[in-house]
Amino acid sequence: MTDSAEPVILQALAGNRPDRLPVWFMRQAGRSLPEYRHVRQGVAMLEACLRPDLAAEITCQPVRRHGVDAAVFFSDIMIPLALAGVDVTITSGVGPVFSEPVRDAHDVRRLVERGPGDGSAVVEAVRLSVLELGERTPVLGFAGAPFTLAAYLVEGRGSRDHLAARAMMHADPESWDLLLGWCADISRQFLRWQIEGGARAVQLFDSWAGSLTREDYAAKVAPHSRRALDGIQVPRIHFGTGTGHLLEEMALGVEAIGVDYRTPLDEAARRLPGTVLQGNIDPARLAAGWDALEAHARDVVERGRAAPAHIVNLGHGVPPTTDPQVLTDLVAWVHEQ
Repeated sequence: MTDSAEPVILQALAGNRPDRLPVWFMRQAGRSLPEYRHVRQGVAMLEACLRPDLAAEITCQPVRRHGVDAAVFFSDIMIPLALAGVDVTITSGVGPVFSEPVRDAHDVRRLVERGPGDGSAVVEAVRLSVLELGERTPVLGFAGAPFTLAAYLVEGRGSRDHLAARAMMHADPESWDLLLGWCADISRQFLRWQIEGGARAVQLFDSWAGSLTREDYAAKVAPHSRRALDGIQVPRIHFGTGTGHLLEEMALGVEAIGVDYRTPLDEAARRLPGTVLQGNIDPARLAAGWDALEAHARDVVERGRAAPAHIVNLGHGVPPTTDPQVLTDLVAWVHEQ
């Protein structure tokens, strides 16, 4: 028996099936919304994340427009690094760029001397979001997983195959462990700040872990992701892209696993028995017309019935060119299933 007073996404994260399917979208707060583009005019990305009133406004925008069942906190996985004093900028069309990439043991030792910095702006932004949204629509916190943060730090910017990071992993395992341990600690602190502000669940994103073999992930990365999630006292979702071969290793005792669009949910349910699943509508279908989207979404929902509970989401983030009305219509459709 589910508690109808509890938000549906939290019911699902507890392993129950609520009266309606919960739905939210990764990157729902952002470039696909005209109201987002309006309030972000002339404001750099990292600045927008650290202005509590602006970050809270952007967090709440997709709830007002789409009626989603959760608001994901508007921030960036680079924020913990920036607050720790790392010189990083986010360049349009490029992504994060670091003035001093971490390339050797000396760089790692110098980096890990940094503390997490002042998270008061993060706490306040979440607090303001919770104040507007109330009890029925929880705020979800998030952080980048240690491997993804480390890959950015070592490469100096986004990379397709993360060769420098993977080389360090094997060439200098001691420095690698030190680097990932530090990344885990600042990610965990970022999650804690969001929980302090009122976030009621969190998601750890591992955008780049799909470049790893199963053996390397299990031995050299998973322990650090576990460290990032240790001691987090709200439901935890773990998500990676291109990580179908790593699902079992990514479970890590979390309450839910996010599945990208490459792995059918019934297959994921078979491999992760008893685990709540999140996902996994292909973002490309958002631009394919309603008939194609509805047929695909129906297949996702039906496959999701193999799990104890299912949170509908995309198998990656909302593309910036998405028509917002498509998302609004999709939320209404999911709520009718």
